[in-house]
Amino acid sequence: MAGDRREVRVAYTDELLADGTVHRSYSDGRQEWRARSGPVVSWRDNRGMAGTDEALGRRIIKRVRADGSTLYGRDGGYGRTLWSDGVLTVNQTSFGGRMGAVLGAVAGGALLTAVAMPPLAMSSEEEEELRRQAADSGSGGGGEAGYSDWHGSDGSDDDFG
Repeated sequence: MAGDRREVRVAYTDELLADGTVHRSYSDGRQEWRARSGPVVSWRDNRGMAGTDEALGRRIIKRVRADGSTLYGRDGGYGRTLWSDGVLTVNQTSFGGRMGAVLGAVAGGALLTAVAMPPLAMSSEEEEELRRQAADSGSGGGGEAGYSDWHGSDGSDDDFG
């Protein structure tokens, strides 16, 4: 049926490594190593993929893969990020992530609609406007991260999905 969207949920947990990077384990078997440099998180995984994640502002995350493809995510709070490919990632590391998992279990299929879809594409001007708004509001990411920076105390997914 046109307009039907298949929900794919992938849970993950994070482990802070001694060098300040993060090892992320996904429920689908993927392993990812993440390092923050200012507002950008570089990542590589055990399936040969790599790229960067950047919080643009207004809860939008831009993921650029090494192959040049771009994906956008929307931080739904409680450790949940909905990606433009229909995948919902749920952080089970922090309190917020566990709350997101509980919300998912209780809400069932309604959880996906509880997080607004991210854009499928954005112009460079739209991305820059989000960055500017985030900088003006003081909510732009930046600086080097400690573990508390990877997991927001407000239940947000501050490590970009």
